[in-house]
Amino acid sequence: MMRHLVEGLRGQGLLGGWHVPAKSSLFRARQRLGCEPLRVLFATTAKPMATETTPGAFWRGLRLLAVDGTCWDVADSEANEAAFGRPGNGRGPGRSAFPQVRMAALVEVGSHAVLDTELAGCRSWEVTLAGRLPRSLGRGRFVLADREFLGVPLWRAFTVTGADLLWRVPANRVLPVIKQFRDGSWLSQVRASSGPAWHEPVTVRVLAYQLKGQFGGRCGRWLSPGHHPVGRPTVSGPATGRALLRTLGGRVRLY
Repeated sequence: MMRHLVEGLRGQGLLGGWHVPAKSSLFRARQRLGCEPLRVLFATTAKPMATETTPGAFWRGLRLLAVDGTCWDVADSEANEAAFGRPGNGRGPGRSAFPQVRMAALVEVGSHAVLDTELAGCRSWEVTLAGRLPRSLGRGRFVLADREFLGVPLWRAFTVTGADLLWRVPANRVLPVIKQFRDGSWLSQVRASSGPAWHEPVTVRVLAYQLKGQFGGRCGRWLSPGHHPVGRPTVSGPATGRALLRTLGGRVRLY
């Protein structure tokens, strides 16, 4: 990689007697440098990249974003094991061959650009990490998330930013009908499972859907905020899931 970075300088005679360092030298220099310069670089460059013409990037004038999590192996070192831990290997009391990092990320759907991320050890919960991502949100954003992220505290943290949400619902979640709309959607409430938040439910709009053909006849439910200020586009109607998937153009797998 270093050789590719400086090749143009060599062609212009700007390198003089300088030679590309050995890999071990670059590795030691990277250790001395630490993580802060890369943290600043990410914070400076992690911006939305899609334009209005980017396929799957906007829906009804809102920039499409998605929240998701993943886990990956890191170098097998004592420092990494101390910082991130190792998961079990599923074969008795042993541990996996490598330490692992867990990540929750906010991603721009149309470009797949990562706009914000939180990293922690492999035993951390994705929902906890996702709770720090609303700092990168605001009006004009439309955030998709899968069923494991649905919870009252996280929902409130995202909606207070002014962003619009469309999140999937676990199949066993009870969503009583408070008010039925003519398009087939209905107002409902989501409560926390316990604690003080149980007495302060959030009002949501429920969109039931069934996708046929290439989507295999799948059924499910989405949630969006129950109330929209005047002048903002609303997410409603039984065809919302189909229309949104056509906009996404297969760029993300929502099912």
